[in-house]
Amino acid sequence: MTFRGFIEQLRSEGKLTEIKKSLSPVYEVSAGAGKDPTLYTNVNGSKVIMNILSSRELLAEALGVEPDKIIEHLSSCPPDGEVKLVKDSPTREVIEKPDLYRLPILTHFEGDGAPYITAGVVVSEYGGLMNASIHRLRVIGKDRLAARLVEFRHTYNLHKKAAEKGEPLPIAIVIGIDPVTLFAISTRVPEGKEYNYAAALAGEPLEVIELENGIKVPHAEIVLEGYIHPTELVDEGPFVDISGTYDIVRKQPVIHITKILHRCDPIYHALIPAGSEHHILMGIPYEPLIFNEVKKAADVRNVIMTPGGCYYFHAAVQIHKTNDDEPKKAIDATFAAHKSLKHVVIVDDDINIFDPNDIEFAIATRVKGDEDIYIYPDVRGSTLDPRSENGIGTKVGIDATMDLSKKWKFERAKRPRIKKDK
Repeated sequence: MTFRGFIEQLRSEGKLTEIKKSLSPVYEVSAGAGKDPTLYTNVNGSKVIMNILSSRELLAEALGVEPDKIIEHLSSCPPDGEVKLVKDSPTREVIEKPDLYRLPILTHFEGDGAPYITAGVVVSEYGGLMNASIHRLRVIGKDRLAARLVEFRHTYNLHKKAAEKGEPLPIAIVIGIDPVTLFAISTRVPEGKEYNYAAALAGEPLEVIELENGIKVPHAEIVLEGYIHPTELVDEGPFVDISGTYDIVRKQPVIHITKILHRCDPIYHALIPAGSEHHILMGIPYEPLIFNEVKKAADVRNVIMTPGGCYYFHAAVQIHKTNDDEPKKAIDATFAAHKSLKHVVIVDDDINIFDPNDIEFAIATRVKGDEDIYIYPDVRGSTLDPRSENGIGTKVGIDATMDLSKKWKFERAKRPRIKKDK
């Protein structure tokens, strides 16, 4: 389904709110943004949309599955779909010189130093390897951006290889793509397999066009063509990221934009930092990775990244336990699958992991603190964790499963069913 096709589907189902009032991109859009899909039709004369994937239900609708079948669908889908190169695309309806100030790029929070592109997919290629991933992008001029490249991730590695030879890294920034491809690109897959995964999830070939700099991109509302300079660095940040707190200022590479392609009357897609859509795109892609890793150690039934843990730092894993060694193995497997995870709780399959109260019930009745809590100090986590020091922190795994030798003590009592008198 196309980006505009999904928007039309949400409109026809009564799920899309439209705001026609004239708004400034500086604070006014983000100040009134909620959690529902919303189309702003006049942000300095341009269209902006947010929250098209702001819930599990909306993600399930885009994927064409029921919400409780998301994990089953994602964990069983190999990244081997077909990518099809085509010549024509509505993305080429308008081609012009770069002027980022003409786009409705939002400034979100009072402490932000500049507008940020938040739903821009950076596609790069070097030495025969390609990558596509979302990066936060700070506007620093009409044709320049500062890109946050997380160390040792794929875009960082490609930029480093090019920089070592003194070469710019050709890139494209893609904004406003179909929701399944956007979700696929947010998922950790083997290097260069993002498009194949998108095609596999969609169940049909993913069409891409080739830009003048050789980068291949899917159909989109807006494409910024350019390169990452091999040596130029500027301050990037402060910026509110997944935790809802400010990330620090760092020296980061500069992107030079050489050309802008876009549809007529393009719809600019924005994410509110730490908002629901940001959480869904950054957190849920880890669920199938954890599911498949834990499956090697236990009979895993479901995995969720929890809302209270920003969909990023906390996971709950449901298993059907057959021996008492499995929860510890499941904890280790979970941390192996998601290196930035901070806390995980393992529960039995009688616990509803979508209900925080049920998870707390398991912790309250099935955990003995000195035996069932595993602490891993001084390990690498996430630089986005405010409690870490340069990304080094402490991880905690909680075994909230029943002791199988005393199962009768932990099972919830059931009331007898008695037929009512007629």
